[in-house]
Amino acid sequence: MKRTWTIIGVADVAQSFKWYQSLFGQSGTLPAHDYFGQILDVDGTVLLCLHKWGVHEHPSLISPDGAKPGNGLLLFFRVDDFEEALLRARAMVTVLEEEPHANPNTGTEEFALCDPDGYCVMISALGAA
Repeated sequence: MKRTWTIIGVADVAQSFKWYQSLFGQSGTLPAHDYFGQILDVDGTVLLCLHKWGVHEHPSLISPDGAKPGNGLLLFFRVDDFEEALLRARAMVTVLEEEPHANPNTGTEEFALCDPDGYCVMISALGAA
């Protein structure tokens, strides 16, 4: 098995950590460090890594000033609690980037919102409607 660990640059790891935990309906915990945290699924699978901008001199994580954060990146998550995730998302943002709709390619319901750093987050139902 091979898995990716998607790492995004964020301004405030603790704030983003709390935001993603809220979106996914997870219990609130603190990230391991003030500069890095991993959002984990219940089985320990890494869903997303949050890395503070400018720490450790990773070339693409030096600063958000080089390009708009998220340019060319879509964070796409499939969830098994789509309706609940939609309710949580609506409570977190004033407007969704995309209202719920059926994706004609996957046959699943999905919606999109932006996280605190401007990344586009797509939430898709795990199974077809």
